[in-house]
Amino acid sequence: MARPRFIPCLLLQEKGLVKTWKFRDPVYVGDPINAVKIFNDKEVDELVLLDISAGRRGAGPDFPLLEKIAREAFMPMAYGGGLSRLEDVRRVLGLGFEKVVLNAAALSDPSFVSRAAQVCGRQSVVVGVDVKKTLLGRRRVYRHAERGTTGDDPVAYARAAEAAGAGEIFLTSVDRDGTRLGYDLDLVRDVSSAVSVPVIACGGARDAADMARVIREGGASAAAAGSLFVFHGSRRAVLISYPSRDEIRRVLS
Repeated sequence: MARPRFIPCLLLQEKGLVKTWKFRDPVYVGDPINAVKIFNDKEVDELVLLDISAGRRGAGPDFPLLEKIAREAFMPMAYGGGLSRLEDVRRVLGLGFEKVVLNAAALSDPSFVSRAAQVCGRQSVVVGVDVKKTLLGRRRVYRHAERGTTGDDPVAYARAAEAAGAGEIFLTSVDRDGTRLGYDLDLVRDVSSAVSVPVIACGGARDAADMARVIREGGASAAAAGSLFVFHGSRRAVLISYPSRDEIRRVLS
């Protein structure tokens, strides 16, 4: 079994890093190059970088910025945002990113996941599954373009993504994003038990112990967090942090 991973998830918006709250109200938290350098020093397991403005501006990934980030990074990285063409997927991987995260493209055309996996290898293809509860409390896959839910059940959607060729699922609770209230363990448990590929849980991480819990009790292969690693204290002062190796071992034991 692969070693559990603690993964910072960074959000790009127009060349800067931001952090959202329930996928709304992005707050600027700094320069991505500086953040990557700090995470290098802290020897993070892996890094996920999602450009939340790439799809909206319709221009695809910001390749010059991604190239600069890739040159500075000494850890494995995954990138998502504005990926709707196989040429762009290949180009991102060619810059040095190990994985791509497909979200809107996977929702619009599941065959794109299959084609990306065939061309680049299943191990390089992650499908992002964002989940939000409806007013009636039903869990549904969230679509960014419409800022609303689809009719898709996340468990069934994750199974379909795996069948299409996803080598990993990046599972985010929209309702927990930025709240520091803890992961949605039931959601993570249900999806993790339904697929055989690794699941990265994201949304709501309270602390390192909470990240260990979603792996131990939720069945996730990895725990991702945003606010936990970029904010400090009740006033949410910007401070890049990451638990030490000793702390990670302690909370996982």
